[in-house]
Amino acid sequence: MWRNFLDKLILTLKERSPKQKALIALAAVLALVLSFWFWHRNHNDGSGFRTAPITRGDLLATISATGTVEPEEVVDIGAQVAGKIVSFGKDRDGKTVDYGSQVEAGTVLARIDDALYAADVSQSRAAVAQSQANLKRAEADLGQLKAKLFQADREWMRAKKLGPSDALSQSDFDAAQAAYEVAKANVNVGQAAIVQAKDAVAQAQATLRRNLQNLDYCTIRSPVRGVIIDRRVNIGQTVVASLNAPSLFLLAKDLRRLQVWASVNEADIGSIRPGQPVTFTVDAYPGITFQGEVGKIRLNATMTQNVVTYTVEVNTDNRDGKLIPYLTANLQFKVAEHKDVLLVPNAALRWGPQPGQIDPAWRHQSKAKGQPRAHQPGTAKAEDKHDKSGQGTLWLPQGAYVQPLKVRLGPSDGAMTEVQGPGLKAGMQVVVAQAEKGADRSASSSPFTPQIFKGRSSSPPRPSH
Repeated sequence: MWRNFLDKLILTLKERSPKQKALIALAAVLALVLSFWFWHRNHNDGSGFRTAPITRGDLLATISATGTVEPEEVVDIGAQVAGKIVSFGKDRDGKTVDYGSQVEAGTVLARIDDALYAADVSQSRAAVAQSQANLKRAEADLGQLKAKLFQADREWMRAKKLGPSDALSQSDFDAAQAAYEVAKANVNVGQAAIVQAKDAVAQAQATLRRNLQNLDYCTIRSPVRGVIIDRRVNIGQTVVASLNAPSLFLLAKDLRRLQVWASVNEADIGSIRPGQPVTFTVDAYPGITFQGEVGKIRLNATMTQNVVTYTVEVNTDNRDGKLIPYLTANLQFKVAEHKDVLLVPNAALRWGPQPGQIDPAWRHQSKAKGQPRAHQPGTAKAEDKHDKSGQGTLWLPQGAYVQPLKVRLGPSDGAMTEVQGPGLKAGMQVVVAQAEKGADRSASSSPFTPQIFKGRSSSPPRPSH
């Protein structure tokens, strides 16, 4: 092809003037140069790289979790007696108790039909009166018995002085002695009857107190000051209290302080501590960030689909009343905040070169010094090694090749990672991806723009706390 082109060019030059010959020759040379450049660009296997600079800035590392807004203290108010709900009480504003009602301690919430319990009280009061009357009768009987004992005692004393004689027969003597013994026994019986009557009075009074308490249970009162979160009964509904007390109302003690119960993965629970600052958002108020702090880490872990999570209580101030119970919250636990540190995109730590892209001169120099061969961070084994050791590798472009640079990894915010190590400085270019064939290799590409890389890649490194 090139020979035919040259023959035609020579024939054309013979028929032209010297000036035209010079122009044609210049155009031909330019065409040959451009052709060679395009051919070299399309057939050169040398690698082009997309790079990003190392920057200096602030890094905030967080742990994400989801949770639910919960009242700090909840009281479940139930019924201790069975019966039909006949009415509701009035709240602080004089309105019928309902959802969201604010109540004071002792406020009547509901009333249960007390007809049966009032009848029991009346019956118990009658029983107490009867037992008290029986006690008085037993006391009076004891007095009579004591009087008879006194009389029998006197007669027995006279009989003992006379003795069986002509003045007192043996039968009269025996009768006096028997009368004395019977009178003494009757006094003991009378005293026992009084004890029995007193016990009957106590039993009747206890039954009365129990029935009075059951009657009082027919009036459901709030034990504390708070807000009604849930009303679980209606007027006319019958509640049955057997083994378990039925729940009538759910009352939040104080909605000015709420908690967020967050589910934290077991891999992150080691970075959570009491007092740790937390920010969270709720869908009900987009654009508003709420503040809180970790209060308690519950140790009763749960497992769902082989994923172990722990419940973390986050305390938050709700004096403005914006938050309401049971909203879904998206939380960010503040793990670390570093100022003025060197940062690299996570893509730079994920990327690894092909074996032929590593600088041969560096490889030969490392071999001569006896250094271990640089591992490929694109493999899963190398990635795991980075995570456990806190070490990473950045690749610096050297023309058509790259050279590795070992760094120590710090916290990550999911997009950028803190790096430390000798030779690092802001503005240094590191490889984040393989440049596509035909693309402008001199331009650096954003590491956050989705690309189809030619180099190997793997999942981003886990944050190091």
